[in-house]
Amino acid sequence: MARLRAPGGCPWDREQSFDTIRKYTLEETYEVFDAIERRDFPHLAEELGDLLLQVLFYAEMAANEGHFTISDVLDHLSRKLIRRHPHVFGEEASRAAGNQANVDAAVEGSAIAVLRNWEEIKATEKAPLELLDSETSEPVSRLDSVQRAMPALAEAAKLGAKAAKSKFDWPHWRDLLPKVAEETAELEAEAARAEQGPDNSSHRKAVEAEFGDLLFTVVNLGRHLGVDAEMALRGCNLRFRQRFREMELMSPRPLEELVPDELEALWTEAKRKLASSSKQSSTPANTSAVLKP
Repeated sequence: MARLRAPGGCPWDREQSFDTIRKYTLEETYEVFDAIERRDFPHLAEELGDLLLQVLFYAEMAANEGHFTISDVLDHLSRKLIRRHPHVFGEEASRAAGNQANVDAAVEGSAIAVLRNWEEIKATEKAPLELLDSETSEPVSRLDSVQRAMPALAEAAKLGAKAAKSKFDWPHWRDLLPKVAEETAELEAEAARAEQGPDNSSHRKAVEAEFGDLLFTVVNLGRHLGVDAEMALRGCNLRFRQRFREMELMSPRPLEELVPDELEALWTEAKRKLASSSKQSSTPANTSAVLKP
């Protein structure tokens, strides 16, 4: 990468900036996700290399501008791993790496204890030195630690989890079901008003806001159920792709020539056929092939 960015290197690589490269970082991340979901390990090795290239690219650009080097990146990571794992590297090494939290390193094989210590150590790293932001003079919110640049579904789940630490949360997942119904009714009412009124941006924004409220509630329902909203939606998208393709294969005519009842019948049959095929192909070996946390 240093050679590509150097004088006489690659013209395209030399022209890139942090802003032009960032879109590729997101693409490569999702390609890694896709390879993992398909258990395509040869492809995963390639995609991880592409993702690593993004790190090297950013580090080289930063080094060119005098900000930091790839060695700084690795040093920060190494110190963080030691700092947040006193139960592995020892409390003395953790302190030397910057840990200022008082945690019990005797986790006794408990992943829950590890996560609790991790969050406490992380909190001391991120804690503001002052109650007011020095630039804006505005109160610092505990939600500021949730990155705004995250995918919206993940951001919603993290915001809910962070607020829950202040006991601002629904006590049980069942308590969210009436809230889902409430948000659905509000969306329905706003959409009906938009249909009756003139087609303007204010109506569209109102519908969008109510739709967002419904999504936020559903994401937090998933959080209470231990379901990752992003992964759940990706799984749903995959099932839709498979079922729709099966409809196309089974249909005697192009789908656009069918009436709604025929389309519904095809969809139902596609679901049944794929479910049956999935059951037949399932074996104990397959069902046990689950990544361990």
